Amino acid sequence: MRSNFNRKHPMQTQPIQALSPRQVKTDEALRLGVESGWYAIKVSGTFVSGPHDSEGDCRRKIDEIQPPVKKKR
Repeated sequence: MRSNFNRKHPMQTQPIQALSPRQVKTDEALRLGVESGWYAIKVSGTFVSGPHDSEGDCRRKIDEIQPPVKKKR
């Protein structure tokens, strides 16, 4: 029987998708069944976080979830 001790969970091997802020206005919010506001979304359009009061608040949350990559010198 093989041990799974050294196996990584599937989510650990996938790269993190870039998140971006997106404003959902009232008419779209009603259609989607969510509150209007700013949301952090994946490239696929999946909501990750929100609603936030402003684009700045949304960007701060994105930075918490996905810190900027530090460049090597």
